[in-house]
Amino acid sequence: MIGKLLLTLAVLLGAYGVLRVRWRANRIESGAMPGPDRPHGSDSSWQTMRLAASLLIAIMAVGSALYLAQGWFEDQEVVQVQVINANTGRITLYESRRGSVEGRQFQTLDGRTIRLADVERMIILPAEPELDPSREPSR
Repeated sequence: MIGKLLLTLAVLLGAYGVLRVRWRANRIESGAMPGPDRPHGSDSSWQTMRLAASLLIAIMAVGSALYLAQGWFEDQEVVQVQVINANTGRITLYESRRGSVEGRQFQTLDGRTIRLADVERMIILPAEPELDPSREPSR
C-alpha cells in the first residue's frame, strides 16, 4: 500500500518537474519573463493556477493520509475469532487484531500463530466488551 502511494507521489513530482521546465522555457522564448520595467499583471493568472494546483495536491495528500490512517485503525481493531471444527462441532475462541487475520491463518493477541486445518472454519466477530461486574445482566 505504501509502495503504491510512493509511486503515485513520484509520478506527480516527475510530471510537475517536466511541466515546470517547459513553462520556464516557454516564458523565456516568449519574453514573458518580468523585467524591471514590465508589470507583473500576466503573472497573476499563473500564480492563481499554481495556487489551485498546490491546493489540489494538498487536498489529495490529506485525503490519502486520512485513508491510510483509517485502514491502519481498522487493522488494529481487536476481533474475536471463532474456529469451528466441522467434524466435531467444537468451537475454540481466540482474540486477534483484524489486520492479523490472513486467509486460513491468524496471529492471536498473545503472539501465537494459528493455522486452520481443512476441516475447520473461521468466524470473525467484533470483540465482546468486558462485562462490568457492578452491572447485573438484564433479564
